[in-house]
Amino acid sequence: MTQDSLFEPPAGTQLDEVVIYCDGGSRGNPGPSAIGAVVLDPSTDPPRRLAVVSARIGITTNNVAEYRALIAGLEAAAPFRARRARVRADSKLVVEQVKGAWKVRQPHLRPLFEEARKLLSGYDEVDVGHVPRAENVDADALVNAALDAPAPPQ
Repeated sequence: MTQDSLFEPPAGTQLDEVVIYCDGGSRGNPGPSAIGAVVLDPSTDPPRRLAVVSARIGITTNNVAEYRALIAGLEAAAPFRARRARVRADSKLVVEQVKGAWKVRQPHLRPLFEEARKLLSGYDEVDVGHVPRAENVDADALVNAALDAPAPPQ
């Protein structure tokens, strides 16, 4: 997985808020899949990129890829120790399940849901929201870059 921290906060500092855009995609369902996430500091103008994740995750379903993108984005944001997290994703299923509005009916998604909820519990305030794909362009581009990159040698 490619995870780049673009900014390292000084030890002991805590950001007020991070914004995480995440996306997962599968070419076929199931099929070759990848994840993308961007962690931003919204206190700067324009918001500064703190970390970026772009990775192939093997053959899986779109919903698994969406959850894995959320988890990877939250893991990339963790070192910044923010008090609040604002998460934006274009997967209505993941957003509504994580918010508690929809039940997690698929048993294979339950562990991913629980991991995401555990990572979110580290924040004082959490705002998870759905955005149209047109507002999730950076994370979507990271997914496609990972899928389009030459496969690593076996």
